[in-house]
Parts: sequence; structure tokens; C-alpha cells
Amino acid sequence: MSVLVRFIRRSIVTTPHTQKLRRMSVQEPRGQRATIAVGQMRSTSDKVANLCQVKELVARAKSRNACMLFLPECCDFVGENHAQTLEMSEKLDGELMAQYCDLAKSNGIWLSLGGVHERNDQGKIYNAHVLVNEKGELAAVYRKMHLFDATTKEISLRESNTVTPGERLERPISTPAGQVGLQICYDLRFAEPAVLLRKLGAQLLTYPAAFTYATGKAHWEILLRARAIETQCFVIAAAQQGWHNQKRQSWGHSMIVSPWGKVLANCGGEQELEIGIAEVDLSTLEALYQSMPSFQHRRHDLYSLTAYNIRSKKPAEDRPFAHNIVDKRTIFYESEHCFAFTNLRCVVDGHVLVSTKRVTPRLCGLDCAEMADMFATVCMVQRLLEKIYKTTSATVTVQDGAQAGQTVPHVHFHVMPRRNGDFGHNDQIYVKLDECAEEKPPRTIQERIEEAKVYRKFLLDCS
Repeated sequence: MSVLVRFIRRSIVTTPHTQKLRRMSVQEPRGQRATIAVGQMRSTSDKVANLCQVKELVARAKSRNACMLFLPECCDFVGENHAQTLEMSEKLDGELMAQYCDLAKSNGIWLSLGGVHERNDQGKIYNAHVLVNEKGELAAVYRKMHLFDATTKEISLRESNTVTPGERLERPISTPAGQVGLQICYDLRFAEPAVLLRKLGAQLLTYPAAFTYATGKAHWEILLRARAIETQCFVIAAAQQGWHNQKRQSWGHSMIVSPWGKVLANCGGEQELEIGIAEVDLSTLEALYQSMPSFQHRRHDLYSLTAYNIRSKKPAEDRPFAHNIVDKRTIFYESEHCFAFTNLRCVVDGHVLVSTKRVTPRLCGLDCAEMADMFATVCMVQRLLEKIYKTTSATVTVQDGAQAGQTVPHVHFHVMPRRNGDFGHNDQIYVKLDECAEEKPPRTIQERIEEAKVYRKFLLDCS
């Protein structure tokens, strides 16, 4: 059955994970219509047998002309115990990932590897959702943020015993089916990341899972349809099905759900190896947004969701700063409502500014979303500077109004890393801040551009 969604062209830069994240271009969606497949399988501790299941699902998806196949969480294996899980895990440059990449490349198909056990340096693993493009390249990696530590009548699981939680959302990834937002299993129970991904441009959300039988029976379909309706996104949820071992059983029912909450494909709860197919046509999302404009009606003045710690996009344009213009080459970080840039006149080395994108003279003029984003960005920039300059302190200040020393009528914070003895009297920095605007000669644009490059590179290398 077809679903219609409007394609909105976006230019997204992604940074895939090898040992470090590197820049690469991601294929733009090929058109408004795309056929996608959702897979269902039963993983065990036999990695070879599990890979054979994946290969069969790829063959079935390819035979139905699907451009993407979405695979469940634990598509690599389900361990019998914590020790075995750690022992069988691999890094993302390991043998199993290489086989997945070869499989995608040889079949010319995108693969959503819904949750593989990525060995990390903390003696644990990440539950990593990996996207592989049709060239066999890693297009994106998302690490599960919410860990399932819960006990029901049927089962007790404590994921945190073996898994390190991820630290951030990843921006939606441009794929042949549209902009895909990545989540994993238990993340489904948290509406906030879904809303944030939609705000960042997601058209499809994916929740690969190994839901327990009891929780799946109670909540799986309800939650999937709710996430689709509230975000107006397609939802694709590949699922594990059946008994993995004597202690663990999964619910199954891999699904594709429309933005209106209609189930387009359902693999059911009986078949261990199955695919569901749906055609995604991105031509009517805009009409849906207009007929049900819920995102326009959000009260950002009263409540806010801010995508904290998400990777900054490369600055796309110069930004107004009151009556001035900030050259985009001097901007080293952008969030939803704010941007950070190198300073024209510095009191200390590393003295930078953080400002709102909207030109607003006073702090009291910020809405709730801008306030939350501003302070989150200031804290991130402070930590960045302290790491780069190897300091342990910073002066963070705002001059709010002319009588407070504000010379540029646009809300902005000064972030200044501090060193021992940098001033004879500690509070002398505030005097220097006032003098700086009038007496210190401006730096050249090239100096500021080169400094911004250092900060951007550091952010990229640390991500």
C-alpha cells in the first residue's frame, strides 16, 4: 500500500564512524517515491547463522526492488550472558561490519543495521545503529541513549551492565527514502528525541528493536503509531521475533507506519524470517503539515526541547549581529537558536562570543527555547575552550543593557578561559572588557577565520 509524503530537499553533512568520524557526502534521495523493506529475524549466539538470515532478507528486499532494508536490533547476535556478549562484540572496523558493507555494496542497497554490539574502550559495548549506503560505506552511527534496566513478571534485563549509553542524537541522514532519524528499541518510549529529530528535518523515524514478548504485546504497536502521529513522520520498526535462548523471547511484528498512524506493513508474530514492503511517496507531507500544523502551534515561549550536544552543521550563511554581519567563516558552532564565533577584540586568548540567531537586544526578550539553547551552547563552548587551552576556569559574562556596558544591542555572552595570574586583580577582567571595545585594535579577518578552523576541527575530532 502506498503512502504519500512530500520530499523537502535538504543538504545535510554527515560524519560516519570508522575509528574517528570523517566527513563524507551522503546520497540525496533519488525522487519522491521509494520502496523500502523492514526485516524480521530471530538472532541467536550463532553469528554465522545470523548473517545468513541477514543475507536472505537482503535478497528478498532486493527482489522487491527496495532501495533500503531496515534490520532489527541485535541483528549481529544475541548473547547467552553478559560475558559472552562482551566476548563476541566487535569494533566497527571489524570483520562482521566489513561483511555487512560488502553485502550492501554487492546488492546496491542501503542497510539499516538496527543495533550491533560495538566494543568500546570502557570494557563495555555501545548499542550502535549503523547506516551503510549502497557503496558499502558507513553513512552514520547512532548509539542508543536510553538503556533498558527493567524487571517485569516475565523477564529481568539490565542493559547498563554491559552497555555504555550514547551521548547525543545524530542529525537525520539523507537516504534514497528521505531524511531518516535514528533511534533504537527502548528509545521508542521517549517522545522527546522523536520530536527533536522531526525539528531537525526527519521524514522517517526508525526504531529497530528486540522488544520482549510481554512489553511488545502491551505497547509495541501503540507506541509506534503514537510516534508517527505526533511527529508526522513515517515510522519503520524492524523487530526480533521468537525465542533467542531459554531465557529471552521477542515479540516480532516488524512494522511500517504512515505519518497518519496507519499500519502499512506488519510482519506479524509468527514468522521468524520475514520482510514487509511499503512504497514511500514524499509528495504529500507538506499538505499534511498544512492540514494539521501542530508543529507551528508549539508554545516555544512556554516550553522547549533543545537538541543538546548534537553535532553542529557547517555554517551556511553569514549571521546578523545587531547592525553588523558576522562572516560565516568565523562561526565555529551553530545550534538551533544560537551561534558561536571568534571575537574581533579579545581580552584573553580564546575569548569568543555566543549570540542568538534572532536579533534580540535584551535577555528578557528571549523565549523559552532560546534561553535553554543559549545556556546549553555557552556551557558547551566553555568546555571546548578549557580543553583546547588546558585551563580549569572561565569567566562567562553578559552585558545586558547600555548601563551594564552593552555596546552591541544583541544578546550575546562572552566566554573567556582564565589562567593563573592573567590579571593582577581577578575582577580586572571586567575593566579590560570595557576598555577592549574602545582601545584594542581589531584582529584581522584571517586571524579570526584560522582560529575558528581550530575550534571546528577540535569539535569534529572529539565527536
